[in-house]
Amino acid sequence: MNVAPAWTKSAAGLALLAAAALTASCSSGNAASRGPEAPDATTVATPQAPTVTISPAEGSAKVSPDKKVVVSSSGGALEEVTVEGDGHTVEGKFNADKTTWVSRTPLKPSTNYNVSAKAGATAATSTFTTVKPERELQVLDVTPNAKGETLGVGAPIIVTFNQPVTGKAAIERALEVEAEKPVDGAWRWINDTTVIYRTAKYWPAHQKVTFNARITGVKAGKGLYGVKDYSAGLKIGAKVISKVDTKTHMMYVYKDGKRVQTMRISAGMATTREYTTTSGVHLTMERGNPVRMISPGRKKGDPGYYDVMIDHAVRISNSGEYVHAKDNVWAQGVRNVSHGCINSRPDQAKWFYDNFQRGDVVDITGTDRKLEWNNGWGFWQLPFSQWKKGSALHAKA
Repeated sequence: MNVAPAWTKSAAGLALLAAAALTASCSSGNAASRGPEAPDATTVATPQAPTVTISPAEGSAKVSPDKKVVVSSSGGALEEVTVEGDGHTVEGKFNADKTTWVSRTPLKPSTNYNVSAKAGATAATSTFTTVKPERELQVLDVTPNAKGETLGVGAPIIVTFNQPVTGKAAIERALEVEAEKPVDGAWRWINDTTVIYRTAKYWPAHQKVTFNARITGVKAGKGLYGVKDYSAGLKIGAKVISKVDTKTHMMYVYKDGKRVQTMRISAGMATTREYTTTSGVHLTMERGNPVRMISPGRKKGDPGYYDVMIDHAVRISNSGEYVHAKDNVWAQGVRNVSHGCINSRPDQAKWFYDNFQRGDVVDITGTDRKLEWNNGWGFWQLPFSQWKKGSALHAKA
């Protein structure tokens, strides 16, 4: 059998097409009556679907809670990204062209997470689990923060944790203070479990302050992660400033700039350092009625020993100083005869006891013994520039 080469068949076909074309051109129809010519054939490429990548990858376990969730797309913009775990949604942010999404908040420890993302025709998912901490960090206490309490303009925010913190900078970044009337402030670590917030100037009076510890998922040390956030609403009341002059034996109380009480007082006798009232900016800390006061470092029978019950006592330091009632009116306004406290007429001491707010300022002058910044709440004894040096974020300020 002979098989014609392919080119011979093609040539024959071309001859037939040419003849058909000639016959059509000699027909009786005109050009206007003919239909439109068929357009040239066009090949349309199917667009390639975007590629979506998720980190942590599917099935990842023991993921560090401070790791970022990153979703990226090539070949198209991301339309939506959702990261959910333990009933909450992780916040995140897209880049300018929406090809990358990065989480903005830490993850919860010991939690299963589901990630879903969409870019064009591509949908992608991932599941992963965060690590269980070796130790769990929580806020143990915030002071002053009693229910319904109104605070003075000098009040600190003292935060105590249940575990020693070595990653202080990370934890400090997670602590937020928001005031209706904002002022500058800074944290200072006094040990590994306690950090204190103090404003640069006194709080503006009559406002609300919100404290948030957003520590969940924040790494605070080796194997130590925050596991629970904490929030507190604080109320700043009137600006109450008490001025005490131990040389004139007088105490004046001002409320929002207006004098509301004048008190004749007797301060420390100053025969020893122990019996000398400290000068400086004190804050009211707590009260008791009565308070048992015992001479420190002395036993019964020793010279100067005392063990007495004192009414309407308001503490202003940790070295045993109070503003309190005493019936020695013969000395008040005349002589300093106390063991270091500020005593006043019983009715006026009761008034002070009934009207003070924790964090009110008691500014004492006239003695050569200075209040130490860490004696009670003597935090205002440090210039703010020095205070900030105790911050993990402002240590070089």
